[in-house]
Amino acid sequence: MNAQLLADLTVFVLSLLLGFEVIGRVPTTLHTPLMSAANSVHGIVFAGALIIALTADGVLGYVLVFVTAAFAAMNVVGGYVVTDRMLEMFRPRGAKR
Repeated sequence: MNAQLLADLTVFVLSLLLGFEVIGRVPTTLHTPLMSAANSVHGIVFAGALIIALTADGVLGYVLVFVTAAFAAMNVVGGYVVTDRMLEMFRPRGAKR
């Protein structure tokens, strides 16, 4: 294992721990705005997957780009569905959209 890989793995693990700690302390009232902001991040991931698709060569590269783009698109759509359902809780029962 070279030094660069070890440094990358260290940053990855520390970011996972820090992200878990920060997200775990989000109050309920801020959860919906946080979900909406996360949707934009997933959109950026999807755009990045499409840009990387331009440089993919070989079957493995195309498969990885397809899987990445599919998961990113599912995250974007799922995030907006969850946000919509959460906002639905704050509407009066008889109100129309």
